[in-house]
Amino acid sequence: MKFWVGVTDNAWFNFLSKLKPDEVNFWQPGGNVSFGTLKPGESFLFKLHSPLNYIVGGGFFVRHSYLPLSLSWEAFERKNGAIDFESFRSRIIHFRGRSEPDPMIGCIILTNPFFFPEKEWIPIPKDWAPNIVRGKTYDTEKETGNMLWSMVQDRLVKSKELVELCAKNAEGVSEGVVLYGSEFLTRARIGQGAFRVLVTEAYERRCAISGERTLHVLESAHIKPYSLSGPHSVNNGILLRSDLHKLFDLGYLTITGDYHVEISKRIKEEYNNGREYYALHGRHLINLPRNNSDSPAKTFIEWHNENIYVP
Repeated sequence: MKFWVGVTDNAWFNFLSKLKPDEVNFWQPGGNVSFGTLKPGESFLFKLHSPLNYIVGGGFFVRHSYLPLSLSWEAFERKNGAIDFESFRSRIIHFRGRSEPDPMIGCIILTNPFFFPEKEWIPIPKDWAPNIVRGKTYDTEKETGNMLWSMVQDRLVKSKELVELCAKNAEGVSEGVVLYGSEFLTRARIGQGAFRVLVTEAYERRCAISGERTLHVLESAHIKPYSLSGPHSVNNGILLRSDLHKLFDLGYLTITGDYHVEISKRIKEEYNNGREYYALHGRHLINLPRNNSDSPAKTFIEWHNENIYVP
């Protein structure tokens, strides 16, 4: 098993270790730095800046994405490691060395983060070079990686907090089942921020109905709301322009099992308007995920038609 040890902003770690969120955005201030090191479910460990040469926690990799700073805050808020938007923006500007209205930043999204108490911090391996800026990959098939992961695993097993978090966020977990790594991620419920990013990327940043590509007006809609036990899964989501999202949530608009648009007659009855929306009636969705398993699931569509949409 491969895992990554990433050099971590100390203030980011200190803030989040107190917050203890269900997901975090391990951001990169530059908007042009790729991250293809991990596969979904693999582990990302936090190493503090020197002279605090310790591994102090980690999380499980979900996705890497490039987002405008403002959308990163909308998706993750304090899970970005800052108390408010202005504090977050100031830190990005500090690291970039220049002020921009809404710069693109790299977002490494991690679920089920864990934070070791200081007495459990792990000294960095002897092969860690002082000039490492971003991080380093380790492999449990090799001696150093195996020793390091064994120490991490030992702390995870002893972490009552992590076990409780995993038990709360996973389905069908029984005693004795591994509560971390790729096996756990297949059961874990991703957070709201990760849901938003995964749906956005699955639809290639394009509205399913209108084809709109302006990222700031695109929103990841739940088909069955999370507040009503709808999961944060991509097949329970659809990327919509913000006005279409609002109509969808209020039951003025829906989609059929064969992915056609239906518009309620209530728009005309209640507002004597809606010509632009009625022009969409009967249209097949012009944009769906390339991966069929990410397309809206029929069960969620049926639920929306039966419980939210009013013809």
